[in-house]
Amino acid sequence: QVQLVESGGGLVQAGGSLRLSCAASGRTYRSYAMGWFRQAPGKEHEFVATINWSGVSTNYADSVKGRFTISRDNAKNTVYLQMNNLKPEDTAVYFCAAREGSSGWSPGEYHYWGQGTQVTVSS
Repeated sequence: QVQLVESGGGLVQAGGSLRLSCAASGRTYRSYAMGWFRQAPGKEHEFVATINWSGVSTNYADSVKGRFTISRDNAKNTVYLQMNNLKPEDTAVYFCAAREGSSGWSPGEYHYWGQGTQVTVSS
């Protein structure tokens, strides 16, 4: 069992930066792949980024590639999402998620979810 708690969301102007954190609890956290997803009002969960258990392998949605960076610190049981050059279309609730095994891009592949943190980008 893994519990996830996101933090770091807020209101930022376009072009600004935020860093989201996801604190995990559970003995097996270090063996889990982690992902970030987002959900805008009236839309489905959208894949943002994923990282494998060791942090060596990462993947990003095309819409955030070059602007967002996912990383993890297994000693702190925390995964991060550094978001730079934010755009109004990045506005959404951001969720972190965990899954056993390799990284995945589909929300349905993830077993555990946090409660989400709101990111609002003003133009």
